[in-house]
Amino acid sequence: MGKHITPAEAAAMIPDGAVVSVSSSSGLGCPDLMLKAIGERFAATGHPSEITTLHPIAAGDMSGIKGVDHIARKGLLKRILAGSYPSGPSTSEPPLIWQMITANEIPAYNIPSGILFDMHREAAAKRPGVITKIGLETFVDPERQGCAMNALAAETPVVKRVSFENEDWLYFPAIVPQVAIIRATTADEHGNLTYEHEGATLGGLDQALAARNNGGIVIAQVKRITKQGALKPHDVRVPGMLVDYVIVDPDQKQTTLTDYDPAISGEIFRPLESFSVPDFNIQKVIARRVAQELQAGSCVNLGFGISANVPRILLEEGLHGAVTWVIEQGAVGGVPLLDFAFGCASNADAYMPSPYQFTYFQGGGFDASLLSFLEIGRDGSVNVSRLSFRPHVTAGAGGFVDITARARKIVFSGMFNAGARLSIVNGKLVIEREGKLKKLVEAVEHVTFSGSRAIAQGQDITYVTERCVLKLTRQGLVLTEIAPGVDLQTQVLDQSEFPLIVSPDLKLMDAALFGEARIGLSLPTKAPRVLEGAHV
Repeated sequence: MGKHITPAEAAAMIPDGAVVSVSSSSGLGCPDLMLKAIGERFAATGHPSEITTLHPIAAGDMSGIKGVDHIARKGLLKRILAGSYPSGPSTSEPPLIWQMITANEIPAYNIPSGILFDMHREAAAKRPGVITKIGLETFVDPERQGCAMNALAAETPVVKRVSFENEDWLYFPAIVPQVAIIRATTADEHGNLTYEHEGATLGGLDQALAARNNGGIVIAQVKRITKQGALKPHDVRVPGMLVDYVIVDPDQKQTTLTDYDPAISGEIFRPLESFSVPDFNIQKVIARRVAQELQAGSCVNLGFGISANVPRILLEEGLHGAVTWVIEQGAVGGVPLLDFAFGCASNADAYMPSPYQFTYFQGGGFDASLLSFLEIGRDGSVNVSRLSFRPHVTAGAGGFVDITARARKIVFSGMFNAGARLSIVNGKLVIEREGKLKKLVEAVEHVTFSGSRAIAQGQDITYVTERCVLKLTRQGLVLTEIAPGVDLQTQVLDQSEFPLIVSPDLKLMDAALFGEARIGLSLPTKAPRVLEGAHV
């Protein structure tokens, strides 16, 4: 096969100073062997040097798929722009890329994943760039950090605030990749790519178009090669006319810590009873209360953290299928997976290309989003993207900013403060020791979600913790529910850095949340969507 070359030969195709786009979401779809070959070539020859890399979601993780850490070498990397970065526990050595970022060795940017995909599409069509309201009044806005993760990045902005039709917008100039590195399952002799063992198609097509339309090259890493004509045309996600070179890694993992699971790629459907439900603990209490915010018939986005367990709550309550889950990597429906398989789903209805899933999110076409928080500010703003004292334990924003920008309803969940020792005794929450770090702070360190903009747009914002529920209003954060067994003054109001408004209708959280038995969850039905002026 003319396009089939070795990883070393493919790495030699990348010139010094190139802009290289890499398709990956942590371990999902990561062309790890190809990135390894680039790092090895640089170690041996000093080339390619001074490259810029684009990672719309993330490349690699801390559990066996090094990804971007293969190329995190001084002299090899000149600049990096990513939706998120590999993260690790505070007790471990930071990933190499984080060491470079915090040492200010290269300019590093955290750009919302959807916008990075948009930048590829604009580059492919030879348009000047992306004009968007996604990210206004957050760390993305140049009036704050402008996506910069360190001082070097702040010196070279990648986004501007502009006025268009008497409104404020953010403008991201398109960045043209000379090389796109993508991954699939199978390539035929012509380079046509199918994704039958993948948990998502991600954005490989858009990245390939951006490189090809601007005179660049496309390198595909696959698991296997078949003869030309063996692939069904409808199964081909990236046509061979866009693919220049193919390398083979028969051992590529399907996703982090998973060699291959046909349920992740939709080749089989798992029986519902094969999915575990959460053990009874504090996090389950929170996930149950989040589930009470849902409506049957809704399409709901899901983020990492406590909220990732909400589909299992519905499963346990006999309500699987009442809500359609939509994940930024592209899965629609099914049962979203947990831990290192997060971003994948079993029994999915469909796999959307990630760039188009982000278009759905950016335009607010879905009904609600369930997300986490690290900090909540007085104005309702949320930080999930940066903690200066432990930067490498946060991955960055990923698609968080794209998702929250126009979401009609958002439910943030998390522990009220960090490090508290808690238990549940006889259906009541017992706070045995308060945490050392307050999470309700005067002002969040990094604005990943803007509370003031949410108010201006009329978004419905709820914050669920183990000890209380809060709502964002024009007057401030209003305490609407409190857990049984919790003292209002000492264990809620005194644990916030700013005054909370206590609702005159303050009530106890549902007592069933704090028991081991099922809670008897019942979801109201979402009203059907009707066009204004339609006759029904």
